[in-house]
Amino acid sequence: MSPIPEITDSHCHLDFPDFDGQLDEIVARATEAGVTRMVTICTKLRNEPTVRAIAETHAPVFYAAGTHPMSAADEPMATIDELVTLARHPKFVGIGETGLDYHYTAESADVQKQSLRIHIEAAQRTGLPLIIHARAADDDMARILAEEYRNAPYSCVMHCFSSSADLARAALDLGFYLSMSGIAAFPKSQELRDIFATAPVDRILVETDAPYLAPPPYRGKRNEPAYMAHTARKGAEVFGLDYAEFAARTQANFDRLFTKAATYKAAA
Repeated sequence: MSPIPEITDSHCHLDFPDFDGQLDEIVARATEAGVTRMVTICTKLRNEPTVRAIAETHAPVFYAAGTHPMSAADEPMATIDELVTLARHPKFVGIGETGLDYHYTAESADVQKQSLRIHIEAAQRTGLPLIIHARAADDDMARILAEEYRNAPYSCVMHCFSSSADLARAALDLGFYLSMSGIAAFPKSQELRDIFATAPVDRILVETDAPYLAPPPYRGKRNEPAYMAHTARKGAEVFGLDYAEFAARTQANFDRLFTKAATYKAAA
């Protein structure tokens, strides 16, 4: 029997109440399914101690922190120094998620833009990848990412990418990565799969965004990192690769972008 291909869930939310009291089992199921690493994302900086503790407790788990754009108007504005200080933790591997969301929170667009630029500068200063949430804000997103990149280069992943082909191209032209979530595996997402198919396979990551966006056959249920392979198998189809090769390619992509996670060594 061939070994289960190893894969990384590059974006999940293990601190959400959906997983309360179950983290040992959630992480164990993920590991059994070949998920060697998980990056759990803090979306409100006041919750950072809780998210950090999850990463410290569970060996396969790393973390990132930022202010989600939908919370930008309700949370204290992050500071560059605050994010840079958090980034010193050995398992802190990315800045965000941050970004723009005009679908639900267009009224706070100006605050979101300010928050986004702060997070970008933190990524520039730390060398850690920026983790972007983009919804219904493609033009502003492409413009700000490019403007700030001209100021100083940085690395970035467009998390749970489900935006336009134009934003995909703008991100790829900057050397950024696109991340496939369960949305890419939904039957009605052929247009999105076609966008992914135009990207170089060495710029693709995979994620669950758990507890959200469970891929078939779990759609409508709580998502968890153990389901990562279901989205990745659809990704393999998109790129015409067998699953083991696609998993290996996404592992290499993750290592290239999240270098701090790739080189992490647990204290003896």
